[in-house]
Amino acid sequence: MQITEMGPIARRYFVKNGFDGSMTMLGIIVGSWIVAVSEPAIITTAGLGACLAMGVSGLFGAYMTEKAERTRNIKSLETKMLTDLDDSIFSDASGFVSIYAAFVDGASPIFTGVISLIPFILATTGTLVIWDAYVFSFVVTLATLFSLGLYLGKIAKENI
Repeated sequence: MQITEMGPIARRYFVKNGFDGSMTMLGIIVGSWIVAVSEPAIITTAGLGACLAMGVSGLFGAYMTEKAERTRNIKSLETKMLTDLDDSIFSDASGFVSIYAAFVDGASPIFTGVISLIPFILATTGTLVIWDAYVFSFVVTLATLFSLGLYLGKIAKENI
């Protein structure tokens, strides 16, 4: 990770796609509330479908992007060093980082999206009434967005 300087990139992927996951769920929740969807399974299914789509998109998009960037960097380094780096630690780290970035990018919107869906999952089991699930989900989603903002503030060493 140090060789490839992946830490800051992974943080950006996590936060950026975490916001995407939460905001997408917020859109589904508010839209469902506006049209008075009273069946929690519909919201849960739509939300899980959106999470899956964002996750797959993030996974493959980040992998292809990072793989291309890392390959370019390795080739540039090979040209400067006048040597082949195919079986080097740099090449191995580059391959690992592409997979790691893809995992972070794909998992982040799924993670934050599912957090927003927990109240509707509970409503599906009968633990919550659907209208309470709307309120709890809205609050949990805003709390998730706020937490991501706090995390960014901590990274930037800024006050709240």
